[in-house]
Amino acid sequence: MAGQLTGRVALVTGGGSGIGRATALTFAREGARVVVADVGEEGGRQTVHQIEDTGGEAAFVRADVSLASDVKALIAETLSRFGRLDCAHNNAGIEGPVVLPADVEEDDFDRLVAVNLKGVYLCLKYEIPEMLARGGGAIVNTASVAGLVGTPTLSAYSATKHGVVGLTKSAALAYARQGLRVNAVCPGIIDTPMVERALGSRDPAQRERLSRQHPIPRLGRPEDIAEAVVWLCSDAAAFVTGHAMPVDGGMMAR
Repeated sequence: MAGQLTGRVALVTGGGSGIGRATALTFAREGARVVVADVGEEGGRQTVHQIEDTGGEAAFVRADVSLASDVKALIAETLSRFGRLDCAHNNAGIEGPVVLPADVEEDDFDRLVAVNLKGVYLCLKYEIPEMLARGGGAIVNTASVAGLVGTPTLSAYSATKHGVVGLTKSAALAYARQGLRVNAVCPGIIDTPMVERALGSRDPAQRERLSRQHPIPRLGRPEDIAEAVVWLCSDAAAFVTGHAMPVDGGMMAR
């Protein structure tokens, strides 16, 4: 599949670590010029340096996806630097408290909605017109297996990810005739800093317990998700839209 995105411009939010960094690197491997967006400047710039070290072209833009002004400026900066936007991975997100539904604090719920759900909505709002103006494009949103089934101790997080799936399907139907494809990836338990913070995956015993939740008995790797995202953005997936794709080692097959 090498080089299938040559000449295209890809945007990755939450590109400073984990799944976002892996996707940015994979976009670059496939020939795209990449805009890396993140609230964390150090991580985002590290991703850009990694792309440049392998001969790719990338730029960092600091953006908080929960703020409309930041997202609007992000898209404007993308167009200013590279002149177009062909692909976007709306990936920025945060973990929630691991508690029962009645124990979720209102501030935590509001913050999760602002980043995980409103952030995807804002990205779609400002990405879609620019893609349509150039004849279409491809967008992939990061949902979760927690956006496909209930999760008793991650209810607020799960609610936001169910919302991402709904936004994805609605946008896919709205713009399919205009050459814009919109899909989502639904990761299982991935070996990322966020999972370390939320689920304690650095502890060997806990890591083993989490791995056993996948029929393929390991934690997912960020690269597993990145390959799916880049495939969904490529011409190889030209007939795929509105799909919430589990990349979960078989969890949703149970």
